[in-house]
Amino acid sequence: MPPRSPTEGARVSTQISRISRRRSTLTIATAVAAGALLTAGLTTGASAQPEPDKESAPAGAPAALSVSARAGLLQDANADKGATAERIGLGAKEKLVVRDVIKDRDGTTHTRYERTYDGLPVLGGDLVVHTARSGALKGVTKATEASVKVASTDAGLPKSSVAKSAESSAAKAKTADADAQAPRKVIWAASGKPVLAYETVVTGVQQDGTPSRLHVITDAATGKKLYQYQDIENGTGNSQYSGKVTVGSKKTASGYELTDKARGGHRTFDLKHAENGAGKLFKDANDIWGNGKPSSAQTAGVDAAYGAQLTWDYYKSTHGRKGINGDGKGATSRVHFGNNFVNAFWDDSCFCMTYGDGEGNKKPLTSIDVAAHEMTHGVTSATGNMEYSGESGGLNEATSDIFAAAVEFKAKNPKDVGDYLVGEKIDINGNGTPLRYMDKPSKDGGSLDYWSAGAGNVDVHYSSGIANHFFYLLSEGSGKKRINGVNYNSPTFDGTKVTGIGRAKAEKIWYKALTTYFTSTTNYKAARKGTLSAAKDLYGANSTEYKRVAAAWKAVNVK
Repeated sequence: MPPRSPTEGARVSTQISRISRRRSTLTIATAVAAGALLTAGLTTGASAQPEPDKESAPAGAPAALSVSARAGLLQDANADKGATAERIGLGAKEKLVVRDVIKDRDGTTHTRYERTYDGLPVLGGDLVVHTARSGALKGVTKATEASVKVASTDAGLPKSSVAKSAESSAAKAKTADADAQAPRKVIWAASGKPVLAYETVVTGVQQDGTPSRLHVITDAATGKKLYQYQDIENGTGNSQYSGKVTVGSKKTASGYELTDKARGGHRTFDLKHAENGAGKLFKDANDIWGNGKPSSAQTAGVDAAYGAQLTWDYYKSTHGRKGINGDGKGATSRVHFGNNFVNAFWDDSCFCMTYGDGEGNKKPLTSIDVAAHEMTHGVTSATGNMEYSGESGGLNEATSDIFAAAVEFKAKNPKDVGDYLVGEKIDINGNGTPLRYMDKPSKDGGSLDYWSAGAGNVDVHYSSGIANHFFYLLSEGSGKKRINGVNYNSPTFDGTKVTGIGRAKAEKIWYKALTTYFTSTTNYKAARKGTLSAAKDLYGANSTEYKRVAAAWKAVNVK
């Protein structure tokens, strides 16, 4: 996913997708395992939320900030952004736009900024400023090291021709009902020397019925297309079975509604097979939702709400994060999108997860893994925001796979035990095999086990295998293992043995790297550096954890 611009209000993360080997135009959901066509899921208002994990709380770990404390840090950063820009050596025409702030237990703050140049958004200009408790500057992590400067901000091309060219790009991508919005001037700094450019958003419908929001970046002087990306990516899945669960509901004068007050007011809506709009908020007379079968529209709503609940609780208890944006506000789930829609996606513009009902409208894509993967794309969008292309795109996808697995393990649902398999419940291959394997990604026939110079040239859902493999090795180590009844056998690039540090520590390292060291342009080399920095912050430069992070990256040929 490309960099979020300072003035861009809508950004759509991808879902858990991958190009299908059988249907080249369809991407399929990576993490649809467990989940739950609830059988009579009783809701009791709001289930108790776990407190932050206390088993490991090093000084470099993120502090659990209250909403008001976080707002205060953001306010302070906004007040000081001019001085900060000067302090880190930005030019006179460059200004900072505060986007996020993380505070560690030792008082270190990591403030994430976007950049403008002469009033124009700089795409790929994001950076993170690391400041000690004392106020001393500890360092800056930048998406680009290039000097952001252009000769002129006067564009030579008329907007009308740029829009027409963008619609042509959408047509080549087989977008129906393509409609180009008014192009806006930007500075494109995500690759190479920064240039003046236009960004045009073309809306429409993708081939499989998924909404389309294609962003096209065009050189403002020559008209050359520099980059394009799809805000909404496709995903696929089948049935999910979580059994009888408890989800948050809200009592009203006439009964109950599927609103989780304890989790930022997360709400779940029924689209009733529409392809746009907010849908209708689920309501019920007796607070007993669904029947565990697709015959009840409520069943998919319960599964979606349950998955969102588990994901919220995971991020709060494990990482101290309150909601996708860290601001305590709940998202929205929409189920029953379209007809026979084999997809699920996260969309920043509505701050929502959207789920189709699968083949024959009988298998809604509302499993635990889907919800966790989708919501994690929202977290990535709010933090590292890695470009959805090349190596950074692979890291974006892997991040959602990693935390989808983490949520599944954390949930301890007896109907879907935690594992390092992706899509093990959906039988997308028709022979009972999973969609992806984190211990040896190449077992799916397409994913990469190891980094090579061409890793950035393959589809991001295949290059994600490198990071998924790294995470498995860091968590569990190489060789044969049996975990929760599943057999694994993870190899290494050079045949050396790798010893894991445990999944709990691996999750904390990846989360810290995502939120404080990854940027829109992070590639595998930079991800190695970022996770080593995270391990150093959490456990020390001479720690076993630091050394094993380095060993796990070496094992997937990232040095």
